[in-house]
Amino acid sequence: MAAKPDSSSNDLREFLTTRRARITPEQAGLPVYGANRRVTGMRREEVALLAGISVEYYTRLERGSVGSVSDSVLDGLVHALQLDEAERDHLYRLVRAAGTPAGHVPRRTPAKKRVRPTVQRIVDQMPMPAYLRNSRFDILAANDLGRALYSPLYDQAAAHTPGQPPNSARFCYLDPAATEFFVDYDKVANDCVAYLRAEAGRDPYDKDLSDLVGELSTRSDEFRRRWAAHDVRYHRTGRKRFHHPLVGDLELDYEAFELAGDPGQRINVYTAPPDSASEEALNLLASWTARKPAPGLPAAAVHDKED
Repeated sequence: MAAKPDSSSNDLREFLTTRRARITPEQAGLPVYGANRRVTGMRREEVALLAGISVEYYTRLERGSVGSVSDSVLDGLVHALQLDEAERDHLYRLVRAAGTPAGHVPRRTPAKKRVRPTVQRIVDQMPMPAYLRNSRFDILAANDLGRALYSPLYDQAAAHTPGQPPNSARFCYLDPAATEFFVDYDKVANDCVAYLRAEAGRDPYDKDLSDLVGELSTRSDEFRRRWAAHDVRYHRTGRKRFHHPLVGDLELDYEAFELAGDPGQRINVYTAPPDSASEEALNLLASWTARKPAPGLPAAAVHDKED
């Protein structure tokens, strides 16, 4: 299930435990003594040594017994556990949440489902596939080419959650078509869970996110397994491969643009390398879209909807 106020200590314990298990002493630059190690990664004392803190203190942290923890201690753990930016931010949030009484945890402004007309115009006027989504992977708006690219998601939403926006996480884990649509399905599935895990750490009070995670955990063994890994990741730029039901294979670069005026919302934009087979396929999809209405619900249907 998603993080809840009373589970912050458990989330911290499991996050530190999983990070420690993935790094061997050799990877950390430590000597290994003895051939019979009971742990797959580093021992607690090895993490404490690298972080510059006592074993007793690290043990308390890993058990979720958190009081006031200095930034220098957390930075030491970041170094010892070789955390990246997303993991570092997640660690800070978990420690702060575990060390703060539930009634005093600052709540993040809920991610909105309302699409501002200005944002809709920006998306509509982009010549490449573009869509707007929130932190729960709800696709709130898209231009015609974006809706055509993601037509399988709109088809699933129309069939199973009519009146609701398509949701990438729900499609990824609950629709068998996802394994064919996403060529690198395992990577997409892992990235999806890692992003949701980061969002759960950012706001443990987000009921809609908690409900989504609960639904996916109940209905998908694959989601439940990946959620238990406690991986976190940011999705800002990269390349994604699709097998589109109309135009076949596409390999597209994507960029994500966070909207400062609408926290939790972001515009995802896809482009194809010049003179590539993917550009040709994308042009074909654009030509088809110009002649035929894009699939799914009209973009205007999400305008002015409130949480």
